[in-house]
Amino acid sequence: MDLRSLTPDLSVAPQIHPGDLASLAAEGFRVVINNRPDAEVGPDENGEAMRAAAEAAGMEYRAIPFVPGHVTPDMVDAQAEALALPGRKIAYCRSGNRSTVLWALSRAGHEPAAELLEAAAKAGYDLSGVRPLIESIAADRG
Repeated sequence: MDLRSLTPDLSVAPQIHPGDLASLAAEGFRVVINNRPDAEVGPDENGEAMRAAAEAAGMEYRAIPFVPGHVTPDMVDAQAEALALPGRKIAYCRSGNRSTVLWALSRAGHEPAAELLEAAAKAGYDLSGVRPLIESIAADRG
């Protein structure tokens, strides 16, 4: 697994598999956030399979599917709620980028945009293209 830490409590990753969840739980992860739409995966990795594996591992599961280019305020709010759950979290999508975008948007206005972009860059994700949206959300929350 290619886990990339954004914060001490949040890692993002490319697609994980149901068989990964027991080891993630053993490593201390408590929440799984699926940002990948079911249309992008087969039945072995769809939301139902991931939810069942997460629950079997004693983990909280949240599905917030993010189709590229179609982020909504409800998705950002749902991501913020999932990130507020107690314990370490793993968020995943195809590459980890969409999970990182939703994290940054959920933190907009709570942390400076530059710090969010820097944390994303350290994890290998370039969010410079969404900086205007981060700043717009921050201004709305201001």
